[in-house]
Amino acid sequence: MATATTTTALSMKLLIDTKARRVLFAEASKDVVDFLFSLLVLPVGTAVKLLGKDAMVGCVGSLYGSVERLDGTYVQPGASKDVLLHPSVLSPAASGKSSLLGLPAPPSPQAKTFYRCSMQCNCYNGRTVFGAPGGSSSNCRTYVTDSCGTHCPSCNNQMTTPFTVVPSAGSGGQVAQGAAGEGGKGFVQGIVTYTVMDDLTVTPMSSISSITLLNTLAVRDLAALQEKTVQLGYDQGLEILKASLQSKTVLTDVFLK
Repeated sequence: MATATTTTALSMKLLIDTKARRVLFAEASKDVVDFLFSLLVLPVGTAVKLLGKDAMVGCVGSLYGSVERLDGTYVQPGASKDVLLHPSVLSPAASGKSSLLGLPAPPSPQAKTFYRCSMQCNCYNGRTVFGAPGGSSSNCRTYVTDSCGTHCPSCNNQMTTPFTVVPSAGSGGQVAQGAAGEGGKGFVQGIVTYTVMDDLTVTPMSSISSITLLNTLAVRDLAALQEKTVQLGYDQGLEILKASLQSKTVLTDVFLK
């Protein structure tokens, strides 16, 4: 997508048949279409990871669970289960800066604070020097708690000193941008608006094509038509991904629950 670092949700305008309770089609920008096309380069393993094994139709979820449970004894030397469980998106413009294919990620949960013993441990060659007030033990550093004020099992002093947990490399859990072209400009041109059908068929929009679509969809009561602008954020992106694997009425399933 062109706006891989966007922090606001995308939007698109739906045309809804209120009598039939269905989305006829949507008016979408270049960024929305780039996201939809990005689904084509999403590895199956990553889709299972994002949606969860139980959400998958068919047997793919079972395959994923089998790899998760497989003991390392049965894995070839030099091979890694992560290649299957956390595959990379193969794209010339792959970038770890964006969450689900460039859609804004949900707010991160607040990091939990942990505490260690409030007494300083003065150690020399593995021995404790009791120079600190009240004394301390070299074992103090091996204990941690998530409840401030807990008594240290080693010296019985209160554990009130917060410390920082350093995340491991690549722990962001982000998915690379897939359909973007060279330079992060996206896949489609932004000179026109696009029509997205309920089954995710995408075509350039024109006033004539919209009229033709209404005839094709056998719309007779124009008074029953309603426009609705919807937001397309991380959660909606996951729902579209899931529905695209299970249904041919994706926009109706996601936005007209």
